[in-house]
Amino acid sequence: MSNEYENKDLGTKGDENTLKGKAKEAAGKIQSALGKATDNPKIEGKGDARQVEGKTQKTVGHTERKIDNALDPEKP
Repeated sequence: MSNEYENKDLGTKGDENTLKGKAKEAAGKIQSALGKATDNPKIEGKGDARQVEGKTQKTVGHTERKIDNALDPEKP
C-alpha cells in the first residue's frame, strides 16, 4: 500500500472507492452487453465479474465513509 493512500482519511478513501466502483460497474455492464450481443460467453462472464467487483468496491467505499463519519461526526 502506498504511503499516499495511508495518509488519507476513510472518507476520502470511501469517496475514491465509491467512484471507482461505479466506473467498474458501468464498464462491466458494457462488457457484458457486448458479450451478449456477440454471443461470446467469455466476454459476458468477464463483464458480469467486473460488475460484481464494482458493486463490492462501491459498498466498501460507502462503509468507509460511514465509519469515518461515525469516528468524526463534526466533519462536513
